[in-house]
Amino acid sequence: MLSLDFHPTGRHFLQIPGPSPVPDRILRAMSLPTIDHRGPEFGALGMKVLAGIREVFQTKHPVVIYAASGTGAWEAALVNTLSAGDHVLMVETGHFAALWNKMALQLGLVTEFLVTPGSDAVFPEAPHWRRGIDASQIESRLRQDREKKIKAVCVMHNETSTGVVCDIAAVRKAIDAAGHPALLLVDSISGLGSADLQHDAWGIDVTVGGSQKGLMMPPGIGFNAISPKAIEASKTATLPRVFWGWDEILAMNADGYWPSTPNTNLLYALNESLDMLLGEGLPNVFARHLRWAAGVRAAVNAWGLPIQCADEASYSPALTGVLLPKGVDADALRKTIHRRFDLSLGMGLGKLKGRMFRIGHLGDSNDLTLVAALAGCEMGLKLAGVHLEGSGVRAAMDHFAAHEARLGNAAQCNAER
Repeated sequence: MLSLDFHPTGRHFLQIPGPSPVPDRILRAMSLPTIDHRGPEFGALGMKVLAGIREVFQTKHPVVIYAASGTGAWEAALVNTLSAGDHVLMVETGHFAALWNKMALQLGLVTEFLVTPGSDAVFPEAPHWRRGIDASQIESRLRQDREKKIKAVCVMHNETSTGVVCDIAAVRKAIDAAGHPALLLVDSISGLGSADLQHDAWGIDVTVGGSQKGLMMPPGIGFNAISPKAIEASKTATLPRVFWGWDEILAMNADGYWPSTPNTNLLYALNESLDMLLGEGLPNVFARHLRWAAGVRAAVNAWGLPIQCADEASYSPALTGVLLPKGVDADALRKTIHRRFDLSLGMGLGKLKGRMFRIGHLGDSNDLTLVAALAGCEMGLKLAGVHLEGSGVRAAMDHFAAHEARLGNAAQCNAER
């Protein structure tokens, strides 16, 4: 009989950019008995998580919670706001931007996929996959749209395939500067809970999120944070929607319930995640991820390997992509590291397949987790015959030792007990 016990000793190092490692206290919360999703206890749970998730999105407006993946939340954002034949402006920042564009086309939307101009000696095949969005390009295109045919601008906040963060506030300013009424739809599936995201202050109309990244949960919950403008757009949008429709969900959410069967035990997990993040304080959460990211980048720089993101201002706090020399198969390297050291790394996706691997620094991690993960990477790189200029492990250790972690409110309370 096939055994599914893949990790009989020790703890597997899950350092992909999501799903991220899940804290034990969230796993314990999921193990609570399932309750009646129409009973009073569930209503109290529903009201609590609906209030807490708005704080994480930094919004006063509704956040719709789906029993779905982030892909489902993508679809919900499109079908609730748009009609067949509507023109949508998207920006190719990586593999997931391309997938969202593909979905829009399949739904009957007309998309325009902007490519940021430029060249790159390290990755000439797709230099725009190494940088963030050029907001001025969006502004220029919207100014040309004098008939206002473009109904939405769809962009990635944290492009998971490349480790590039985009300036969403600048995109909103570009839309406003062009005097254009287009909605702003943002994917922050891997940014939510790990990178600063300000739904209201940045003027986002729909922010898409998922549970399995910075929220430190298993996959299975998708989010739409929605502005009043997006709700108004949903009243005239005609793309088919039943399960995804905001109207029935928002009506029942008023009392903490859902029109369909919710994923009760994942909502327990969400409640625990929110307690952890809000207890630590969002500024501390964001600082923690930035500190981890800087330590990992110190390691990659010490190795002498290129970071996939070529713009320091756009470095992701959630993951770091590492480009390998031509002729080195990144997927073969990842398999060796997994087999020898029980460490999972993210693969290169789309145009980057076989050229790079991704190190996730989010979820249930700490300094020693990341130092150990970098040690696995370093040993694997040496086994693959990759020339390393120096020790990335030593560089990360030096960085973490020189930059003391900021304890959040909850951590401070535990430390003082």
